[in-house]
Amino acid sequence: MADNWVEPTDRELRRWADERGEKLDEQGTRILLELMRDELDLRGPGELTPERLRTLMLEVFPELVVAHADDVPTVLTALRGIVAYLRDSGTVTAPDAAALETGIDRLAPEFTEIVGDFEDDEQRVAAEVVAGLMQADGVSVEDPEAVENWVREFERLPEAERLARTEEYLREVEERVVPPVRIAPDGELAAAARASRLTAAVVALAEWTGEREVTEHETLADADAAEARRALGLPEPAAAGGSDDGLDRLWWAAVAAEVIEVEDGRAAPGAALAGLRSADDAELLAAWLPLFDAVVVPEHDYEDGLDAGELVQNALTGVLIHLYEQEEPIPLATLLAAMIDHIGEQYVFEEEGAALSQVLTDAFVRELGVLQEWGIVEPAGESGRALTPLAVWAVRELLVADGFLAPVVGDLADATAAELVAGLVWHRTDTADEEIAGWLAGRDAAAAAAELLDVMRTGGAGARNLAASVLQNIGADAAPVVRAAAGHPRVAPYAAMWLVSAGDPAGRELSRDEYLWVFVDTVAGMMEATDAAGAVVAALADVPADDDMAAMMDELWRIEHPDLVEVLEALGDHHPDRDVAKSARTAAYKARSA
Repeated sequence: MADNWVEPTDRELRRWADERGEKLDEQGTRILLELMRDELDLRGPGELTPERLRTLMLEVFPELVVAHADDVPTVLTALRGIVAYLRDSGTVTAPDAAALETGIDRLAPEFTEIVGDFEDDEQRVAAEVVAGLMQADGVSVEDPEAVENWVREFERLPEAERLARTEEYLREVEERVVPPVRIAPDGELAAAARASRLTAAVVALAEWTGEREVTEHETLADADAAEARRALGLPEPAAAGGSDDGLDRLWWAAVAAEVIEVEDGRAAPGAALAGLRSADDAELLAAWLPLFDAVVVPEHDYEDGLDAGELVQNALTGVLIHLYEQEEPIPLATLLAAMIDHIGEQYVFEEEGAALSQVLTDAFVRELGVLQEWGIVEPAGESGRALTPLAVWAVRELLVADGFLAPVVGDLADATAAELVAGLVWHRTDTADEEIAGWLAGRDAAAAAAELLDVMRTGGAGARNLAASVLQNIGADAAPVVRAAAGHPRVAPYAAMWLVSAGDPAGRELSRDEYLWVFVDTVAGMMEATDAAGAVVAALADVPADDDMAAMMDELWRIEHPDLVEVLEALGDHHPDRDVAKSARTAAYKARSA
């Protein structure tokens, strides 16, 4: 039958339904016929087999058609109508039609589950994106009226503008992700906060201040300030090397954190003072975090003129985040160079060169000394610096409050398999291994494998790659579950490899087509997590040295994989061997044409 067989078949199908007085979902049957032709490469409906039917409904349809759980009965009815027509028209034999009908009955529960999973995932992701867009516009999700108004206005926008705003938001979300960290227990954090000289200094200042008058600028009078310095053991201004002798910084931090309350020209102990004195760990940490925020984000005003110390303090947030993001301690010289570059990008200086660099270096060293006294930074490694556990916790709290995604090692232990796989994307190898071990520790091997296999059946290439990687950490107790899933096209190659590694008799070597499919799937998965160039480099690292990659390209274009063209184009653009790259571009052209 010619390539355009869908049109006449669709016409005859409608006539067949009319003659029998049966209601036909014309749009649904047309979609199914087109998927058979375009995605299964059938040259006519008579080539439909139970195996191809499973591929159509469990792989192709969920990936390409937006459907909801309520649509499942209608879709299956449309499919049964097509099979009945094929039987009545003699396009397939009665036994073949019966086999197809049995195939529909067998796949129906799994098809229902897959569509439901896709719907749940889509709704969850859509809800998260919409909530993020609203919050970015300053709309609280706790305000029903504001939410309703925002949704109404958003839906009035042209589709292109809605799409552009969504894509921009998703790009920003990806940029607002920081590496995972380990967070110490609350007891240890609270003990560190109690031992911090910052806590002691601010509590002592609040206690010394008691209730007294302040200036019109809400600061201590000169005589009071001198007395406060003596009481707290702070140096006189001239000895501090700048306009801030330490007292100003402590005073404004205490006021900002509500340890000292200033109102109507008078200062008095604030509500947070009790928190800093509290024996309750949670109360103490809740009071300490605003204090930390106030001292590391001082925001000195550029218009008032800034000395070196104030310049360094204004750059402090970036310094602490830089320390937070590193796996290892940072050498002092490296940290200093990054800080000076950052300041140079923010401010214009009249004096430049070695003199400015030395002044900033001296101020930065002094600042690190203060942060070390306060229990925020500590020496680590060879002349390096790192955040203390207390500072790691505090920086993360501020990042989360500012809308960053800041994973914590161990948070995925109670997650579903889908949540585990989604969360592992943000982890380094060492922390990912720790998360996987923690997740598996609380689960029966067979149950864990079943969850992961479900992700592999319903997820994209990236999720499938990660789920298969986690599956490799499960022992032979999961063999019956893996064997049962080995018939699913997306799972079969991975299941076969797992069974071999587990020493199971059902294990087998992959066919050539399966090997090539896994290669495409691997590159496609890596392209979800990094750029095409990085994905190609990473994928090629696992290819055996004796593989003829140019010849492999000529095989790849025949492989049925939804991401095939994108993978071949990436190989064509980024493979280091020019001949292989050329073969990949040719293969991509063939794949598109096919």
